Amino acid sequence: MHTVVLNADYTYLNTVPWQRAIKLLVKEKAEVLKEDDRQINNCDKSCQFRVPLVMKLVQMVKTVYRNKVPYSRKNVFIRDNHTCQYCGTHDRLSIDHVVPSSKGGKTNFENCVACCVTCNLAKGNKTLPEAHMRLKKHPHEPTIIEFLTYKMKHTGVYSYLKDIKIY
Repeated sequence: MHTVVLNADYTYLNTVPWQRAIKLLVKEKAEVLKEDDRQINNCDKSCQFRVPLVMKLVQMVKTVYRNKVPYSRKNVFIRDNHTCQYCGTHDRLSIDHVVPSSKGGKTNFENCVACCVTCNLAKGNKTLPEAHMRLKKHPHEPTIIEFLTYKMKHTGVYSYLKDIKIY
Protein backbone atom coordinates (compact mmCIF):
# COMPACT_ATOMS: atom_id res chain seq x y z
CA MET A 1 0.00 0.00 0.00
CA HIS A 2 1.29 3.44 -0.92
CA THR A 3 0.66 6.92 0.44
CA VAL A 4 0.36 10.07 -1.65
CA VAL A 5 2.67 12.85 -0.50
CA LEU A 6 1.69 16.42 -1.32
CA ASN A 7 3.88 19.48 -0.92
CA ALA A 8 2.90 22.17 1.59
CA ASP A 9 1.04 23.98 -1.21
CA TYR A 10 -0.94 20.77 -2.01
CA THR A 11 0.92 20.02 -5.26
CA TYR A 12 1.59 16.34 -5.95
CA LEU A 13 5.12 15.22 -5.04
CA ASN A 14 5.25 11.45 -4.98
CA THR A 15 3.85 8.21 -3.65
CA VAL A 16 5.76 6.43 -0.88
CA PRO A 17 5.31 3.10 0.92
CA TRP A 18 3.14 3.37 4.03
CA GLN A 19 6.19 2.62 6.21
CA ARG A 20 7.94 5.78 4.93
CA ALA A 21 4.72 7.74 5.49
CA ILE A 22 4.62 6.64 9.15
CA LYS A 23 8.24 7.81 9.56
CA LEU A 24 7.30 11.24 8.18
CA LEU A 25 4.44 11.42 10.69
CA VAL A 26 6.59 10.38 13.66
CA LYS A 27 9.22 12.99 12.72
CA GLU A 28 6.36 15.55 12.42
CA LYS A 29 7.35 16.39 8.86
CA ALA A 30 3.86 15.70 7.47
CA GLU A 31 0.21 15.71 8.43
CA VAL A 32 -2.48 13.27 7.35
CA LEU A 33 -5.27 14.46 5.06
CA LYS A 34 -6.94 11.07 4.49
CA GLU A 35 -6.37 7.74 6.18
CA ASP A 36 -7.41 4.14 5.73
CA ASP A 37 -9.46 2.11 8.21
CA ARG A 38 -6.55 -0.27 8.83
CA GLN A 39 -4.35 0.25 11.88
CA ILE A 40 -0.64 -0.38 12.33
CA ASN A 41 0.73 -1.32 15.76
CA ASN A 42 4.29 -1.54 16.99
CA CYS A 43 5.59 -4.75 18.62
CA ASP A 44 4.30 -4.07 22.14
CA LYS A 45 1.17 -2.29 20.83
CA SER A 46 2.06 0.87 22.74
CA CYS A 47 1.77 2.95 19.58
CA GLN A 48 -0.99 2.73 16.97
CA PHE A 49 -1.35 4.48 13.63
CA ARG A 50 -3.98 4.37 10.95
CA VAL A 51 -2.48 3.83 7.50
CA PRO A 52 -2.23 7.24 5.81
CA LEU A 53 -3.55 7.45 2.23
CA VAL A 54 -2.85 11.12 1.55
CA MET A 55 -0.51 13.39 3.50
CA LYS A 56 0.82 16.92 3.18
CA LEU A 57 4.32 18.05 4.12
CA VAL A 58 4.50 20.68 6.87
CA GLN A 59 7.24 22.67 5.11
CA MET A 60 7.51 23.45 1.43
CA VAL A 61 10.06 21.37 -0.47
CA LYS A 62 11.69 22.74 -3.61
CA THR A 63 11.30 20.37 -6.51
CA VAL A 64 13.03 20.09 -9.84
CA TYR A 65 10.43 19.60 -12.52
CA ARG A 66 11.30 17.65 -15.60
CA ASN A 67 9.97 18.78 -18.92
CA LYS A 68 9.94 15.23 -20.35
CA VAL A 69 8.86 11.84 -19.10
CA PRO A 70 11.92 9.56 -19.28
CA TYR A 71 11.46 6.52 -21.51
CA SER A 72 11.44 3.24 -19.61
CA ARG A 73 9.64 -0.07 -19.75
CA LYS A 74 7.78 0.79 -16.54
CA ASN A 75 6.66 4.17 -17.95
CA VAL A 76 5.36 2.53 -21.15
CA PHE A 77 3.26 0.15 -19.01
CA ILE A 78 1.91 3.10 -17.00
CA ARG A 79 1.10 5.07 -20.18
CA ASP A 80 -0.70 2.03 -21.67
CA ASN A 81 -2.55 1.27 -18.41
CA HIS A 82 -0.85 -2.15 -18.11
CA THR A 83 -2.93 -3.35 -21.07
CA CYS A 84 -1.90 -5.10 -24.30
CA GLN A 85 -2.38 -2.59 -27.09
CA TYR A 86 -3.39 -5.34 -29.54
CA CYS A 87 -5.84 -7.60 -27.66
CA GLY A 88 -6.55 -5.70 -24.43
CA THR A 89 -5.41 -8.34 -21.94
CA HIS A 90 -3.49 -7.53 -18.76
CA ASP A 91 -1.57 -10.82 -18.55
CA ARG A 92 2.16 -11.44 -19.15
CA LEU A 93 3.06 -8.07 -20.65
CA SER A 94 6.20 -7.18 -22.54
CA ILE A 95 7.25 -4.32 -24.80
CA ASP A 96 6.67 -4.46 -28.57
CA HIS A 97 8.30 -2.25 -31.16
CA VAL A 98 5.52 -1.22 -33.58
CA VAL A 99 8.15 -0.84 -36.31
CA PRO A 100 10.63 -3.65 -35.53
CA SER A 101 14.17 -2.63 -34.54
CA SER A 102 15.53 -4.67 -37.45
CA LYS A 103 13.51 -2.48 -39.83
CA GLY A 104 14.74 0.81 -38.39
CA GLY A 105 12.27 1.19 -35.50
CA LYS A 106 13.55 3.17 -32.52
CA THR A 107 13.15 2.39 -28.84
CA ASN A 108 11.05 5.35 -27.70
CA PHE A 109 7.51 6.23 -26.64
CA GLU A 110 6.35 6.77 -30.24
CA ASN A 111 7.35 3.26 -31.35
CA CYS A 112 6.91 1.05 -28.28
CA VAL A 113 3.71 -0.29 -26.73
CA ALA A 114 2.71 -2.65 -23.94
CA CYS A 115 1.97 -6.03 -25.48
CA CYS A 116 1.14 -9.49 -24.14
CA VAL A 117 3.60 -12.27 -24.92
CA THR A 118 1.07 -14.04 -27.17
CA CYS A 119 0.53 -10.98 -29.41
CA ASN A 120 4.24 -10.18 -29.38
CA LEU A 121 5.06 -13.69 -30.66
CA ALA A 122 2.26 -13.51 -33.25
CA LYS A 123 3.54 -10.15 -34.56
CA GLY A 124 7.16 -11.22 -34.45
CA ASN A 125 9.51 -9.24 -36.70
CA LYS A 126 6.72 -7.89 -38.92
CA THR A 127 5.12 -4.50 -39.38
CA LEU A 128 1.45 -4.09 -38.45
CA PRO A 129 0.12 -4.55 -42.03
CA GLU A 130 2.34 -7.62 -42.55
CA ALA A 131 1.07 -9.16 -39.30
CA HIS A 132 -2.57 -8.12 -39.98
CA MET A 133 -2.74 -6.48 -36.55
CA ARG A 134 -4.11 -3.15 -35.33
CA LEU A 135 -3.28 -1.02 -32.32
CA LYS A 136 -6.02 -0.03 -29.88
CA LYS A 137 -4.28 3.28 -29.25
CA HIS A 138 -1.53 5.01 -31.21
CA PRO A 139 1.68 5.29 -29.12
CA HIS A 140 2.80 8.78 -28.11
CA GLU A 141 5.14 10.49 -25.68
CA PRO A 142 3.05 11.54 -22.67
CA THR A 143 3.34 15.01 -21.16
CA ILE A 144 4.33 15.26 -17.49
CA ILE A 145 0.75 16.11 -16.42
CA GLU A 146 -0.74 13.33 -18.55
CA PHE A 147 1.78 10.83 -17.15
CA LEU A 148 1.16 11.82 -13.51
CA THR A 149 -2.57 11.45 -14.09
CA TYR A 150 -2.05 7.95 -15.57
CA LYS A 151 0.16 7.05 -12.63
CA MET A 152 -2.26 8.41 -10.03
CA LYS A 153 -5.23 6.60 -11.61
CA HIS A 154 -3.32 3.30 -11.78
CA THR A 155 -2.29 3.44 -8.11
CA GLY A 156 -5.77 4.50 -6.98
CA VAL A 157 -4.42 7.83 -5.75
CA TYR A 158 -6.61 9.91 -8.04
CA SER A 159 -9.81 8.88 -6.24
CA TYR A 160 -8.29 9.81 -2.85
CA LEU A 161 -7.33 13.26 -4.13
CA LYS A 162 -10.82 13.76 -5.56
CA ASP A 163 -12.31 12.77 -2.18
CA ILE A 164 -10.44 15.55 -0.41
CA LYS A 165 -11.23 17.94 -3.29
CA ILE A 166 -7.67 18.53 -4.50
CA TYR A 167 -8.29 17.32 -8.09
